[in-house]
Amino acid sequence: MSVLKKEMDKYRDIDEDELLKKLSEEELQRLEDELEELDPDNALLPAGMRQKDQTKKSPTGNFQRDNLLAHLEKQAKEHPDKEDLVPFTGEKRGKAFVPKKHVDPIMENVTLEPELEEALASASDAELCDIAAILGMHTLMSNQQYYEALASSNIVNKQGLNSVIQCTQYKPVPDEEPNSTDVEDTLLRMKRNDPDLVEVNLNNIKNIPIKTLKAYAEALMKNTVVERFSIVGTRSNDPVAFALAEMLKVNTTLKSLNVESNFITGTGILFLIGSLQNNTTLQELKIDNQSQPLGNKVEMEIASMLEKNNTLLKFGYHFTQQGPRLRGSNAMMNNNDLARVVRSESDGSFTLTLSVPELERAFGKKFNSKTNKKEKA
Repeated sequence: MSVLKKEMDKYRDIDEDELLKKLSEEELQRLEDELEELDPDNALLPAGMRQKDQTKKSPTGNFQRDNLLAHLEKQAKEHPDKEDLVPFTGEKRGKAFVPKKHVDPIMENVTLEPELEEALASASDAELCDIAAILGMHTLMSNQQYYEALASSNIVNKQGLNSVIQCTQYKPVPDEEPNSTDVEDTLLRMKRNDPDLVEVNLNNIKNIPIKTLKAYAEALMKNTVVERFSIVGTRSNDPVAFALAEMLKVNTTLKSLNVESNFITGTGILFLIGSLQNNTTLQELKIDNQSQPLGNKVEMEIASMLEKNNTLLKFGYHFTQQGPRLRGSNAMMNNNDLARVVRSESDGSFTLTLSVPELERAFGKKFNSKTNKKEKA
């Protein structure tokens, strides 16, 4: 311990600011990338993102299976076997295990009298369920038969049905296919402003570097085609949210942005929503299901920002408090009412069929109750 302490003492008085000044611009960029992707003290990140990947070593040569087996055999012959504490004599002790034959009582061949066999063959489902309830044979009914039996008036012993139910075998649901989007190719198409690239979906692609996600945000600054951008479950964090916020300040094409199920904190969310003050084209924003709860203070600030915005029509987030939830819902309702008025005017239709509360929310002033019917704009 003393040797280690002496080794660490020489780093105690080092001026970190002086070291940072000596670094070049390229070295500073590499340091920033490392700090963004690796944070050993952040317990919210998975273990794979809190430590550096050291498995990228290039292969030393072609794999040869025969040489490996020969080497393992040579090692086994050179090293002597360990002696057993109790020498093996080959003597068998105890009794040999003989598994018991399990016979299902329902599958046994049961011989009934001809009259009973004829009665069971012609019995209805309701009568068979009644027999099952009486005998306590719990494997004779399914859920569907159970509910049909309860609806029938022909069953006498309905009280015994609750103990004779056999669950229905549900079909397994296959897993969702992995996202097949080519990350690098899509980024190049976005930078080229490909006219066919209207929607970009990177959902659930786990291995996208933070640097690449920021490059997508920078590409959207100049892109004039993409209208929907979704990065659900891509392990995006605050630096990605900051880059998207800067993008929203200048982008005039994007209509839908989805960043749900990521590692964005309340600070990144506030930056993202605050950028909408300079954006009038985004209509849908989804931020729900982040790894860290946003908290009451952040939710109140989100509600205040939504009330100042008049272009966002859909906001995907489940507020934990009733106050911010009501304020956010009213803000979205007002924006939709205003958008409906604008659409009616742009279509050349001057007849409005809005109610008085809707008109008051849309125009921000009081109306007479006589205007509850049709008005000429």
